[in-house]
Amino acid sequence: MKPRIWLQEKRIAANLTQEDVAKGAQIKRPYYSQIESGARRPSVSVAQEIAKVVGFEWVLFFENNCSEKQQKSNLA
Repeated sequence: MKPRIWLQEKRIAANLTQEDVAKGAQIKRPYYSQIESGARRPSVSVAQEIAKVVGFEWVLFFENNCSEKQQKSNLA
């Protein structure tokens, strides 16, 4: 999988660290790091929690046909 640059950018824009997001989503930081890097795909419940903490629509994790550019525009 490709890295989720949009997720990293959204997290940084929210002034959050990976640890902040992981704690807020009640997951471990290494797991969050793997999600952000694209190595793992979150479950629906984890995606929803991450989205709440960072502030975006959780379905972005699962839109396979959506380009990164489209995903970024959805975050605005």
